[in-house]
Amino acid sequence: MSIQFGGLRALSNCTISVQPGTVTGLIGPNGAGKTTLFNVITGFLQPTSGEIRFGNERIDSLAPHRIFRKGIVRTFQIPRPFTSMSVLENLMLFPKGQLEAVWDGWLVPRRVGRKESEIYEKALGVLELVGLSHLSDASAGHLSGGQKKLLEMARALMAEPKLILLDEPGAGVNPTLAKQLMAAAQTLRRERGITFLIIEHDMDLVAQNCDPVIVMNGGSWLMQGSAEQVRQDSRVLDAYLGT
Repeated sequence: MSIQFGGLRALSNCTISVQPGTVTGLIGPNGAGKTTLFNVITGFLQPTSGEIRFGNERIDSLAPHRIFRKGIVRTFQIPRPFTSMSVLENLMLFPKGQLEAVWDGWLVPRRVGRKESEIYEKALGVLELVGLSHLSDASAGHLSGGQKKLLEMARALMAEPKLILLDEPGAGVNPTLAKQLMAAAQTLRRERGITFLIIEHDMDLVAQNCDPVIVMNGGSWLMQGSAEQVRQDSRVLDAYLGT
């Protein structure tokens, strides 16, 4: 696919494939087009040419909320929690299907209480999974950078996704929390079959958690392989070092 802003081509004939049930790394130098690719996949930007398929369905013409409902959820490099609310309250805000449940509740009030109870229990389970259960009542605004990224993943899980796009989960995070976040991703891949596509600059984090690794440069696909293959490829060295 390609996308162009005036005379600038941010993506140029970029073709990638992410296999279900993998934790796939997406790397490349600054300006390679990685975040633009995320924005196109999630419907916030429309490609100038080409198409995006999720399973057997073409989704590049869909609005972001419809892509979300297909099971594609993304997190951001800078987390965006509701800082005045608790960690638990952040998870209970309109997960997938909750809008319909609230509307139905005006007609059948008892459904609201039952649905709220279900969401509460689900949120507690998700917090336990990502290691934030001990902070359920804490203000989201008081979390550390790494804890906020764990909260971002937890919020994504409330939507019951099939594919999670993680944008630099290791950026600005202490190594212990970065490992905790990636361990949660591996558990979700293994136990729930969730697929991950991860933008990350920390090659050690990529090497330990991602297989395969896709490399982009100049808005295009450059290569794909294991982390070791990527590290030894002369094209990748050229892209990063400009040699």
